[in-house]
Amino acid sequence: MGQLYAALQYSPLLVALFDAHDRLRFANAAFCQAYAVRPEEVLSWAELMRRNHHQHVGALIQTHDFEAWLISARSRRGKQQHRAFEADLRDGRWIWMTETVQPDGSMLCIATDMTELKVSERELRQARDLAQRAASTDPLTSISNRSSIMLQFSQLLDRAAAAPVQLAVVIIDLDHFKQINDSLGHPAGDRVIIDFVQRIQSMLRPHDSFGRLGGEEFLLLLQGREQIEVELVLHAMLAAVQASRPLAEMPAFGYTCSAGMTMLQEGDDLPQVYARADIALYRAKANGRNSLQSL
Repeated sequence: MGQLYAALQYSPLLVALFDAHDRLRFANAAFCQAYAVRPEEVLSWAELMRRNHHQHVGALIQTHDFEAWLISARSRRGKQQHRAFEADLRDGRWIWMTETVQPDGSMLCIATDMTELKVSERELRQARDLAQRAASTDPLTSISNRSSIMLQFSQLLDRAAAAPVQLAVVIIDLDHFKQINDSLGHPAGDRVIIDFVQRIQSMLRPHDSFGRLGGEEFLLLLQGREQIEVELVLHAMLAAVQASRPLAEMPAFGYTCSAGMTMLQEGDDLPQVYARADIALYRAKANGRNSLQSL
């Protein structure tokens, strides 16, 4: 084990391990140097990216809105058991990064320096990656769009057919959203939706999936939790949304949401489990809104 640790430490590959809550637990010397991490430092991936961006070190993040970039990046991070992509570093290098999600929810990240590859080939790949990302991202909120979140849903069910998994399927709807649009205008409504997404995503783990189905309706897929834990998390989400005041010019304005939840059962197909969550949402709204119903 000591030999393996030493080999990883001195490898030119960038190697890091993040736990199930996306906190950095191991980083070799190459990774620490590339991303400006101190040895034995424990911080989340989001904190690392935010620090890199604000201090102009490590990852090169080209955006005028870092928080929107972070939401978009987290909507893809950890949603597949394995993915690979290109990334730029501030020192001019560009790397090929692989992320592999382990059975316990932790993530192993390994990157290779690919700076010497032909620039023209890289530009073609980047254009392809940007097109694929745009096709799967909701333009307002930067999270997964309907087609992307439903594909993730289908893939999770395929995996569950091979090996049982705990999966909570949750549909969330903003309460009385049409009234917000009609009384305050669509720009204010957009700000409410963006605020809602930020509130919810801040409470998710890397392998949880979150997407916008359309309008004010959203889908959450929470893996590896017992029903009682899921319900506690969802009640905390509803409370966080209710406490939010997203419009600075209207400090008294608040909003709420309703949620319908069901746990995946043996033999479920996508229409069955989705329908149960939808019925549960209907019951939450019939029960006075700003509530959670499980079915």
